[in-house]
Amino acid sequence: MPNRDSQSPKHSIAQVALNAIANWVNKYRYSVGLAHGLGQCGPDEVAQIARDLGVPADQMHELARKGPHTADLLGKMLVALHVDPDRLAHTDPAAMRDLQRLCTTCTDKSRCAQELANGTAAHNFEHFCPNAFTLDALFKPTGRTSQY
Repeated sequence: MPNRDSQSPKHSIAQVALNAIANWVNKYRYSVGLAHGLGQCGPDEVAQIARDLGVPADQMHELARKGPHTADLLGKMLVALHVDPDRLAHTDPAAMRDLQRLCTTCTDKSRCAQELANGTAAHNFEHFCPNAFTLDALFKPTGRTSQY
């Protein structure tokens, strides 16, 4: 049986990393007077923020509207799949950004949270998670025991 104490620091670090990204976006928005969203930004500013975050510029408005904690379940899902979110972010940042982007736009967060709470997410994520294809591509060939 895995020791919960050994998993908590990994999850906490992932949570810190995801929160840091969200906080950076919020600080940037407030620093240029954009407390109410990116609507007041010009196309060049939105493009620069998108480049900094590694997401397509045309998705920035949608992602900004979702709020700073909309990808929080991703770290929990990765832990449920026995993947170290920090290691994944370090070794494959493009994949991690894509996972975060899809998690942010997910419309089934309540089921995800319920499956995570019930301990069934690792077995059922393919039925509801928009990241299922990527997660399977990254981890299924090795039986979900990953290099991350």
